[in-house]
Amino acid sequence: MTDENLFQVSEEVRAALAAGRAVVALESTVISHGLPRPQNLETAQRLEQVVREGGAVPATVAVLGGRPSVGLDAAELARLAAGEGVRKVSRRDLPVALARGEDGATTVAGTLWIASRAGLRVFATGGIGGVHRGQLPDVSADLPELARTPMTVVCSGAKSVLDLPATREWLETHGVPVVGYGCDEMPAFYTRRSGLPADVRADSAAEVASLARARDRLGLEAALVVTAPVPEGFEVDEAVMEEALAEALVVAAERGVSGRELTPFLLAHMSWRSGGATLRANIALLENNARLAAHIAVALAGE
Repeated sequence: MTDENLFQVSEEVRAALAAGRAVVALESTVISHGLPRPQNLETAQRLEQVVREGGAVPATVAVLGGRPSVGLDAAELARLAAGEGVRKVSRRDLPVALARGEDGATTVAGTLWIASRAGLRVFATGGIGGVHRGQLPDVSADLPELARTPMTVVCSGAKSVLDLPATREWLETHGVPVVGYGCDEMPAFYTRRSGLPADVRADSAAEVASLARARDRLGLEAALVVTAPVPEGFEVDEAVMEEALAEALVVAAERGVSGRELTPFLLAHMSWRSGGATLRANIALLENNARLAAHIAVALAGE
């Protein structure tokens, strides 16, 4: 059984949960590992503001001094953004960070584990992890966590550097429903189309909330993955993206970059190669997803 005393939950988040108000979890790897400075801190602050504007309470999740934390103040956000000694924390890293009293920025998997145990129901992120390209079976820890955590996760699909058909197949095999928000197929992070069908389409936050409630009534454990396309004005041309990705993969292989460092390396190289287009798309979809997550959380709180 989890020792709930280990968790540090902000007073604002604790009060909102006790009152049945809408709360949205936000991951923190985007702050320490996903975006360059100073955009990382600016974006973290903006995402919290967007959630508030949508009528919900933001709860950025991280590990601070070895303690799983839900709801960070301005100084704690800045501490993560500085990136000094901040571990990238997935599910497997939680006991290490706890035992060593480390600071950690939580991945999708790490955020899901902490947020669900704190009682949150909705989580906004950019893109989920998935099955990596290549011969070696490399599957992100995000996927099994999605299969066993009954959260509503708002994202823009899996990150485009991944094997998207294999990732879509993994989700189907493990019973994780994919909802296309205002679309009939799962978006591909920087681009709005992937050719991979969603399981169901929803055109309002209320529709998503009804799907989440049905999942809960059935007692199913998997997350509801709500995929929202990147806003139209920020979509990256597919040819530009594929060219940048192909080059990034070659450079990564030459430098021996692999494992958990591969995805952030590829995304950073693609941003440089695309003249910042992928970075602008990333920030735009993060804001869009946070806004949608707030609306869904409000709809769920009104049940």
